[in-house]
Amino acid sequence: MRRVDEAIRQVLGDAVTGELKDPRVGFVTVTDVRTSADLRHARVYFSVLGDQGGASNALQRENTLEGLRHAHGYLQGRLASELRLKRTPTLEFSYDDTTDRALRVEELLEEVEGA
Repeated sequence: MRRVDEAIRQVLGDAVTGELKDPRVGFVTVTDVRTSADLRHARVYFSVLGDQGGASNALQRENTLEGLRHAHGYLQGRLASELRLKRTPTLEFSYDDTTDRALRVEELLEEVEGA
């Protein structure tokens, strides 16, 4: 499954960065893919360059998510043509908040050092 997840991540990453013309989808990185065992569903985790928290970045994440959902059919078609899988999984997009959490931990550590 890890090889399938990585292959899907690679194809989607290339398609998102190079082929999507939707202005809502800016600098997006596909960070991880988790596919169900039966290959029916795949959760695609993404991050957006420049995310540092705040209201404007939350709006940017929502717009990006909307753009990715809109491109769902195209991206699923790319998967079907690039990968020879038994089934082409249905894609579900989720924001990856790992970077946000890491920045928060860093802030907390700086606060502790300063105190």
